[in-house]
Amino acid sequence: MTDQSTTGSATSESDKTYWQANLRIIYVSLVIWALVSFGFGILLRPLLAGISVGGSDLGFWFAQQGSILVFLALIFFYAWRMNSLDREHGVEEE
Repeated sequence: MTDQSTTGSATSESDKTYWQANLRIIYVSLVIWALVSFGFGILLRPLLAGISVGGSDLGFWFAQQGSILVFLALIFFYAWRMNSLDREHGVEEE
């Protein structure tokens, strides 16, 4: 068991910046997903009704398919960005 006072403030500051960057990535990803699923699929659907995609309007497409595809893209983006963030802070897995 390590004593917190002997680890120094550099580790604490590094940990703090790492988690701030991690939370920033999470918040941005959640905002994008909320905008696509709730915003485009529900709130902005009447504005997107005139645009046709695959035989239906764009708002319906976002509600049924787009939010799922954006969610999958966000998962891959998060994994990629966290791997690079881990390398930047020296906590990557081997």
